[in-house]
Amino acid sequence: MWPALHRSGFTPHRFRPEQERDLLGLGLGITSIVRRPTARASELTPDEYLRGGEDLVRRTAALRPTWLAFLGVTGYRAAFGAVDARVGAQSASIGDARVWVLPNPSGLNAHYPPAALAVEFAKLRVAAGLPDRSGLIGDGPFGQSAR
Repeated sequence: MWPALHRSGFTPHRFRPEQERDLLGLGLGITSIVRRPTARASELTPDEYLRGGEDLVRRTAALRPTWLAFLGVTGYRAAFGAVDARVGAQSASIGDARVWVLPNPSGLNAHYPPAALAVEFAKLRVAAGLPDRSGLIGDGPFGQSAR
């Protein structure tokens, strides 16, 4: 996830996992529905998804973000009953926060290799009106040759 996040323009350099909270200062909050690591989404129970969704509603009310980005469409669907949800902007909101669903960044997700994941992160960055902080020329997620 971290290389894709940088390549998308969200970060000025490749962040490490322990720098996750630094993303908030860049105008980005990314979350999983359930806070425990698993190898596969199938390891989580429906109750865990529902409790995770309820927790996120509470945290969103307290933090009041403009955008709330979820990692993994399966988790978002399970937590919020959004069976037709797809990657990208959602018509639903949580409080005043607009909702965006990102692909699961797991290496097991063959539909979204790192370059495709970077494109999806960049779409969110553009929709949120955030600047490209990557400093990458000719290697951006949309294949630009110059900026």
